Amino acid sequence: MTSQTDGTFDRTPLIAGNWKMNMDHVQGIALLQKLAWTLDDAKHDYARAEVAVFPPFTDLRSVQTLVDGDDLRVVYGAQDLSDQDSGAYTGDISGQFLAKLGCTYVLVGHSERRTIHGETDALCNAKIAAAHRHGLVPVLCVGEGLEVRQAGEHVAHTLEQLRGSIAGLDAQRVAELVVAYEPVWAIGTGEVAGPEDAQEMAAAIRAELASLYDDGTAAKTRVLYGGSVKSSNVGQILQGKDVDGALVGGASLDAEEFASIARFEQHLVTD
Repeated sequence: MTSQTDGTFDRTPLIAGNWKMNMDHVQGIALLQKLAWTLDDAKHDYARAEVAVFPPFTDLRSVQTLVDGDDLRVVYGAQDLSDQDSGAYTGDISGQFLAKLGCTYVLVGHSERRTIHGETDALCNAKIAAAHRHGLVPVLCVGEGLEVRQAGEHVAHTLEQLRGSIAGLDAQRVAELVVAYEPVWAIGTGEVAGPEDAQEMAAAIRAELASLYDDGTAAKTRVLYGGSVKSSNVGQILQGKDVDGALVGGASLDAEEFASIARFEQHLVTD
């Protein structure tokens, strides 16, 4: 991330926790309460780092009730949405429903959705459009697997996903978008993704947005790193000038660890 002369960041960092298929609604409430208390005790400045959680669909109403009732500063979103608004789509969840539940964000094209459910760039594009119809901010996930990485085609592959997923979007929509790079090649393979990988891909994504739109649009779009982020490495990862935050997986299920990640500035000097 880069900072202005007054110490503020060019783009507000976003630390997002993807709970995946973990935490029933009772567990989710307990986790979110502990997270909020931990951040409050640490006097976390939400203006300097936005904190979001992505619970399972079945937790969202409980999360909404807690956030509204206790006036929490943590925001939340959904892990997926349908490209359709209503109709005979058994098992799908409309963006309209998510908006009614107070969601700010929605994940689109997570690597697990692409790999397990075969989601394409075209479908991601339609889901982004659906998110926009209902005032949700899409967090578009892109990234490459091990074979692509080993072939040296990681940049081309990831940018192809990006282009296909944002096709037809105007500059304002892209500026509001969040892009999360996932190093799929380093998940469960024994390979290790480092801070230099995060910066390389974030810079490539930003350069592509500048090419497709303009420098101003690219400068406004937040780019997150979605690898195995922990409090022990977040400081190094976020030192990359084009990395604006993190999409955190397993570590987000530990309130104290996730709060420590959200307070990444304490790690910038020591890491």
